[in-house]
Amino acid sequence: MPEIKLTPALIDLLRRKDLLQQTLVLLADDGGGKYSLHGGACSIGESFTIVSLLEPDPAYPIKLTNQQNVAFWTSDYDLTFCEPGLTLDYRNGSIQMKDRSRFIDGGVQLANGEKILATFNQGDASAEVGC
Repeated sequence: MPEIKLTPALIDLLRRKDLLQQTLVLLADDGGGKYSLHGGACSIGESFTIVSLLEPDPAYPIKLTNQQNVAFWTSDYDLTFCEPGLTLDYRNGSIQMKDRSRFIDGGVQLANGEKILATFNQGDASAEVGC
């Protein structure tokens, strides 16, 4: 099972936002998934979002184990952009993501999955951003 390190600063942020008891999905936000807020070839593997859900989504079946036992999930596709040593941290007002070989994203977003789907179902594409 893949592992993810969640720093104390990130855990504190998730606690303040009441997300520690939610199902969290880490996804590459490149327009390919149903929760994707961004899109386009320029963001493939470089823009990530943590989506909070009320229950697990079978499209994201891979559990990311962590010492805090936070329910973090992802998919094979999303893991293709990550090496071992995956870490999420909160610094200077933003969520940062890195692995043992590189800094991946300095602006990981937090989003509510149910609100994303409701907005998309209403036909509002204002959340979509191309490149």
